[in-house]
Amino acid sequence: MPLFWLVLIVLAIASAGYVLGRSRALASAGGDRSILHSLPSYYGANAALKSAVPAFLLMIAWLLAQPFFIDNQISGMIPEATIDESSSLGLVMAEVRRTAEGLDNAVAEGSMSEEFARNARADIVDITQRLKDAGQIVTSDITQPVMRAAQRYRVLSAAGGFYMTLVVLATAVAGALWGIREATAGFRARNVVEQGVLAILVAAASIAILTTIGIVLSLVFNTAEFFGLYPAFDFFTGLTWAPSFSGRGGSSELGIIPLLWGTFYISIVALAVAVPIGLFAAIYLAEYAGPKIRAIAKPLLEVLAGIPTIVYGLFALLTVGPLLVSVFGDDGLGVMQAGTAVMTAGLVMGIMLIPFVSSLSDDIINAVPQAMRDGSYGLGATKSETVKQVILPAALPGIVGAILLAASRAIGETMIVVLGAGAAARLSLNPFEAMTTVTAKIVSQLTGDADFASPEALVAFALGMTLFVVTLGLNIVALYIVRKYREQYD
Repeated sequence: MPLFWLVLIVLAIASAGYVLGRSRALASAGGDRSILHSLPSYYGANAALKSAVPAFLLMIAWLLAQPFFIDNQISGMIPEATIDESSSLGLVMAEVRRTAEGLDNAVAEGSMSEEFARNARADIVDITQRLKDAGQIVTSDITQPVMRAAQRYRVLSAAGGFYMTLVVLATAVAGALWGIREATAGFRARNVVEQGVLAILVAAASIAILTTIGIVLSLVFNTAEFFGLYPAFDFFTGLTWAPSFSGRGGSSELGIIPLLWGTFYISIVALAVAVPIGLFAAIYLAEYAGPKIRAIAKPLLEVLAGIPTIVYGLFALLTVGPLLVSVFGDDGLGVMQAGTAVMTAGLVMGIMLIPFVSSLSDDIINAVPQAMRDGSYGLGATKSETVKQVILPAALPGIVGAILLAASRAIGETMIVVLGAGAAARLSLNPFEAMTTVTAKIVSQLTGDADFASPEALVAFALGMTLFVVTLGLNIVALYIVRKYREQYD
């Protein structure tokens, strides 16, 4: 059964439990609500919660655990001879899963019968050719062990889905019956429901933490698998980025230094544009602009934050790049050969970051107590002196936070870099040359027909992990600066 329909059925059972629980509570009180400990809706909500919550928790746990169980069962079917020096068990398992998905799609499209897909005696050449004809296999020929493992993978997945449906529905029905049985006049339904809702709220608040842990663990495990295939020393010290899609990546040179240099170079150019303009705009809007000008100017500035980054990328490619070439190209100063360059991406990215700096800095400056302004004016300071010597120092921690947010946004930008900076991984100080960033290469490494468990795909996780650590370090430094100055001005 599709997961969508299973969710709808569980919700229908919970709804039925709500109606029946409410009705039974009223019936137990002879229709007199004053006899009930709680409102009738609480009795229905108790039955609905006990039906839906355990069923959904069981469903989520099953969906998380089933892939690990199936992979453990299937990995035992892979002979060691299938795993050569240029491959790994993870790479073979990825091929098994892809083949199983191809069989499922072929059966769903009607190009292959279910009996033929499950036939362990079917000719490997015939079944592979049918998959290729159906457009389901795009890599090399499938080996016999991989095909047998894929067939077993499909059987286990189908069985797991069937049993999950039975168990989840049985849990939903049992929970609903339990809640309906408790719907008596003396049952403290309100207390139970409020405790259940509190538990749900705590779980919802924990999702962010669990998601962060899951992201970090996925990066760590895949990064560790990558460094099992490629030397970590060469990755962090290499000056050349030249991934090869032949021989499972055995001839690749995957040095991250050129990518980090491009990332920071473009981000520095972007911040050099965004920070002065954004900060000056915030000071003007907060201290000098009248209410009418502020009501018009601030929304117009914030419109920049709502423009899709692909639009900024096209603006860099079609407008800013040719404009810079006309000034710095062969017809001008002769230092720029093409429109895709660090300066192109940096300028456009800086324009995109202006509202991040201006809007946040404006709110922070406005949050400075008016008493500090009045005290400065009372001592004879002018408005400009008050801004420079009182307001900006008091708002400095928040302004540093705004700049940090803009820097994080710049480091993680992709589309502007792809369209405006090019794809060349190089070490150069010339801002009019094409370069690329870590995020752009993460996208390129996960795009195409390369095996997901190959070094070319796994390197994306190593790049992401490195960027995560670098960004975390920047956040720690910024937090230290913010706390230091905050203590000074408290």
